[in-house]
Amino acid sequence: MIFERALRREILSAAGAVFTVLFTITVTFMLIRILGEAAGGKVGSRDVLVLIGFTSLDYFPILLILTGFISVLLVITRAYQESEMVVWFASGLSLTRWIKPVLSIAIPLMMLVGALSMVVSPWANEQKLEVRNRYEKREDISKVSPGKFQESRGGGRVSFVEEVAGDLSKVQNIFTSTEKDGRTSVIVAREGKIEIDDHGDRFLVMSQGRRYDGLPTEGDFQMMQFEKYAVLVSTQNKLDSDNRSAKALPLMSLIENPTPLRDGELLWRVSLPFMGLLLMLLAIPLGYVNPRVGRSANLIAALLFVSINITMLNMLQLSVVNGRLSFWKATWPMHVLVGCLIMIFFLWRLKLNSRLHPSGLWSRFKACFRSERACDATIPDVVPKSAHTEAGDAS
Repeated sequence: MIFERALRREILSAAGAVFTVLFTITVTFMLIRILGEAAGGKVGSRDVLVLIGFTSLDYFPILLILTGFISVLLVITRAYQESEMVVWFASGLSLTRWIKPVLSIAIPLMMLVGALSMVVSPWANEQKLEVRNRYEKREDISKVSPGKFQESRGGGRVSFVEEVAGDLSKVQNIFTSTEKDGRTSVIVAREGKIEIDDHGDRFLVMSQGRRYDGLPTEGDFQMMQFEKYAVLVSTQNKLDSDNRSAKALPLMSLIENPTPLRDGELLWRVSLPFMGLLLMLLAIPLGYVNPRVGRSANLIAALLFVSINITMLNMLQLSVVNGRLSFWKATWPMHVLVGCLIMIFFLWRLKLNSRLHPSGLWSRFKACFRSERACDATIPDVVPKSAHTEAGDAS
């Protein structure tokens, strides 16, 4: 139909504008955050643009869901505000006729969201972790300026490096001073490098050096010589490490090796396409506005529904991660609830002007009690016309 083609074209036009705005805002916030990390020494300055690109791919599913929902909402709200829906209903057409053109856009869009959440986002997270880990491995070495004393983040260690090897993976002629519990330890080594164990803990491994504990003027002064000596630089929280790695795992790894953390990640990926599809359908009845009133309150209420939906999904994911719910028990409650809300809102909009709507029935019943004439005018005659004729002939 001409109407469906025009509606699809209008929704796609609105979607392009909405996505541009949302993507610009997201990239701006990401740029501020990643530049702050680069200024704090958490990521390399040369990796800023790469991290912005991978993070954008990770946020694409949520951006597309918001784009679809807001686009449908804006189009239907405009139709109500410009009284196009009055003409639509006066022509005898129902609000359900909007479902087909909306689904024709929602289904391909949610298929794209599913592909992004299942394949692209894990790959982008994996690349982000690789970039960050590569920088962390050389964090305490390659950032050291040869010939300068540098204090660690915690302030408990002062290091001096004479020179850095050509491959930036090793340093030579190391001097490290550590103070703990009022006791000073000095380590001098010929070379060293950063190593990360299986648990994610980072160690500075030095070779061919000496360690001096205490002061030479004290009685407990100690000196030892070593071939290899490792100093713990930082520890990795196991829960954070597993959670970050779960986001970077491919879909088949989540299915073949289930754990609570991986089930929570799988729940998030599977739920996004269904959530986006239901939200686009929910936008049809939520788009109602009074033409004489502004649409700000309507948009705020609609966005509140989206926030509640995403919050519910996060709560279900957390319940799966903590082991309070299984994956299958957490998959369906939110979608069933949103589906029931869609049916309730559609029934409310469809029956609002119907004679069978509760508000209409109540007004007619009140009129019946006021006068018999009003009752005859409001309640339709249910007695067949032939019965009236037979009653007249009998009299």
